[in-house]
Parts: sequence; C-alpha cells; structure tokens
Amino acid sequence: MKSYRKELHFFFDTRRGLENITYKVQQAIDESGVREGLVLVNAMNITASVFINDDESEKPYNQYRHNGFEDNADGHLKRTIMGREVVCAITNGKLDFGTWEQIFYFEFDGMRSKRVLIKIIGE
Repeated sequence: MKSYRKELHFFFDTRRGLENITYKVQQAIDESGVREGLVLVNAMNITASVFINDDESEKPYNQYRHNGFEDNADGHLKRTIMGREVVCAITNGKLDFGTWEQIFYFEFDGMRSKRVLIKIIGE
C-alpha cells in the first residue's frame, strides 16, 4: 500500500474566503500514483472547514460575540456545522464523485496563514 502526504497553504486577505480545491486534491492524487484508495482532506485550523457541495455563492453573515479579544466566534460555530474534513474514494486514479460534487476550503477567520492536509492511501 502507498501513502502520500501533501499540505495546501492559504492566506485570505478577507475575514471569510471560499475556494474550490477539487483540482488541487486531484493533482495530489496524480502525484501520489494511487489508482485505487482513499483521500482525506482535512482543514488544520479550528476556524476553517473542508466540505463537499456544488459550486454555490457565499452569503454575508453578521459577526458573533466571542470571549477574549477575538471576534471569530462565528468561525468556530461554522466549523462545527460544516465539519473539518472529507474522505473520498479514488477509482482509476480519479476522485470518485457524484454529479456536481466538488471539494471546498472555507475560511471563517482569515487574514493569517492556514493549512489543509491531504493524505492519500491505496494502491
């Protein structure tokens, strides 16, 4: 069994940002050489999310109160709802998706560096 690890790095100039990362995940699969297996895509920060959906636009949201000096409580809540990771099948070297499915990185508290882990296992 093969194993491959890659990190994606993000920096949004705005508080919230949304990026379709499907092509970056597929690129990592291509680099790994895995033809049959699984790929984990994990947001490595508590105020960001990785999820699967179709390509919809983002709506603006009001700020939430938060303890301490930060005002990013909404980011923590959104992460809880959206989830931290996705696991997808790899078949014949490609993401094995349903119709319209795409992988997104959603930043809820930007203006600083963030990471996403891609971990691939298979044959």
